[in-house]
Amino acid sequence: MSDDAQAEAGTAEGQGPVEISEDLARHLENKREDLFEKFEIPDGFPPEVLEEAKERTDGVEAEIQDEIDDRKDLRELTTWTTDPIDAQDFDDAISIEEREDEYVLWVHIADVTHYVNPDTAMWDSAVERANTVYLPGYTIHMLPPVLAETVCSLVPNEDRLAHTVEMHLDKETLSYDNIEIYKSVIESDERLTYSQAENRLEDPDAPLHEENKLVHQVADRMHEIRKEDGSLVLNPARDRAHTIIEECMLKANKAVTHELMWNRGVSAMYRVHPQPSPDEWSEALREIQDLDGVSIPGSTWDDPRKAVNATLEEAPARQLDKIQWAVMKVMPRAKYMDDPFGGHHALNFEIYGHFTSPIRRLSDLINHWIVYQNDVPVNLVKLCDRASDKQKDAEQCEREYKNFLQEVGLDPMAVNNRGIEVVDDEAAEKTL
Repeated sequence: MSDDAQAEAGTAEGQGPVEISEDLARHLENKREDLFEKFEIPDGFPPEVLEEAKERTDGVEAEIQDEIDDRKDLRELTTWTTDPIDAQDFDDAISIEEREDEYVLWVHIADVTHYVNPDTAMWDSAVERANTVYLPGYTIHMLPPVLAETVCSLVPNEDRLAHTVEMHLDKETLSYDNIEIYKSVIESDERLTYSQAENRLEDPDAPLHEENKLVHQVADRMHEIRKEDGSLVLNPARDRAHTIIEECMLKANKAVTHELMWNRGVSAMYRVHPQPSPDEWSEALREIQDLDGVSIPGSTWDDPRKAVNATLEEAPARQLDKIQWAVMKVMPRAKYMDDPFGGHHALNFEIYGHFTSPIRRLSDLINHWIVYQNDVPVNLVKLCDRASDKQKDAEQCEREYKNFLQEVGLDPMAVNNRGIEVVDDEAAEKTL
């Protein structure tokens, strides 16, 4: 493990795993089981789904070789992934080039629908689950890990099947000059953690330094343009590595749904976020203005999103959570719909949808299928409702489990970052 990987591991793990007693471990397990029953979240896959997933991992290299002639071969393109240190699968990778009159940004997404399609039991299971559920120290996957963490994971130095979004961006405005979406074969050069990506930006002699520096320059400008256009940014202190991934994924998601709606005119799983009423926004801004040490710049009151952005950048750190909560209280839930109109209020995008996480979100999986086949499922409205409902269930399940952890004296963030180790009761008593 490199020095920067060790540094990040130390940060994430702190003093090592959170130690708990066998008795407390049983309490956590019982609580999870209760929550899974309450929210109808299946923990574990049927045997036929696991068997099917395992079969699709056989003969991968030969299958990829057979696919190359029918795909764009991008294996010579410098490509890398950036993920949290504890990520188990890598479903998105990026490449970038600066040309005389444009930037070319490639976002490569694991080609999950090559393996998981409507004729498979894995597809039916994904529809039932609709998303991966992340609890502190415990994950309930949408797709079997035996598939998601192997052939669908864009690991370095291995040929992988991908669905690539190639975006040619105007150098001045970073708007799309051209968008191409196609099946590809890629080979990732390296798997970076966020901490490693930050270090690569700092070290001119490090591998991928120039590529990360260039993509950060572009991503940072995309971020600033988004804010100027009125996109709500509730986390103004995001580091450079997270900014790169967030902005590149937003750009790719937006490109795909732009293609689906304006160029093809087809239904898809669009992400629609209604806006709060004027009274609700006024209530949130008054609550923010009343906070000690906080002042909303007078020039921004006409656009509440810009008002919140400007206030978060100047507010004392102790008030950031309260400002964010005041906004979240009045925000309607975003939902999936087959019609994009109404747009995404928080992002201030006229059309938006998900494409970049098909391993963990049903919406992305469905959109991959529609892009590839130009075939809209007949039950698309039902699928949209399913994805919206199960996302709400997953968030509520996570919230209740975090509350339970706090009730039994555990820090959810520590459990999430460091994991749990079950020890005998005497050792656990010394720790707790």
